[in-house]
Amino acid sequence: MAQLGPRATSATELKAQIEAEREGRPFLVYRDGSDEQRILPVAEGASELWVGRREAADLHLEWDAEVSGLHAQLEVVGDECTIVDDGLSRNGTFVNAERVRGRKLLRDGDVLRFGQTLVLFRAPGAQSGESTVISTDLLEAGGVSPAQKRVLVALCRPYKDGAAFATPATNQQIGDELHLSVDAVKTHLRALFEKFGVAELPQNQKRVALVERALQSGLVSERDL
Repeated sequence: MAQLGPRATSATELKAQIEAEREGRPFLVYRDGSDEQRILPVAEGASELWVGRREAADLHLEWDAEVSGLHAQLEVVGDECTIVDDGLSRNGTFVNAERVRGRKLLRDGDVLRFGQTLVLFRAPGAQSGESTVISTDLLEAGGVSPAQKRVLVALCRPYKDGAAFATPATNQQIGDELHLSVDAVKTHLRALFEKFGVAELPQNQKRVALVERALQSGLVSERDL
């Protein structure tokens, strides 16, 4: 099972991620020692970012005792990023739960782990020429039916244009839009919670987490909204 990255836990956090996506540049998403979401953009023209506990590190993980002073390096060439760990760290660097031996080219959606800290790598610009193929593949691989896709889009509708303080659509709002009963909407959502791996989350977090994963995966795009 793929490792899950840090999740947005509020509409404000999700809005911040969507705004970062609009910039088109790679960025990193993680939660700090106080469990607050942090977003680190990879600035245009940057050639490298350093990860570690030292204050000079670009990705400064001072709260994680399992992270080395200088733990790893992110090499940047245009919109492509490579994670490098040539023995700098004691506990290693992991991408999608696999230890990095030397260097590894990162893909949009990869989950990095330094010590106990999970970091989501996003490269929205890399999707520009592949978005249709990616969305189709994910739709088929996840077994999301056309009816479930319509429910998913309706659920995400309030996030159109990164609306401030948006919250997922209610069951009644989804039903009204799609001419479905509330019970039918609930049935589709239960299936989607399972398919997106959020069924075990607290009830008040499931819907936001589902929206987050739908938007991050590309299954629901801004054009859909």
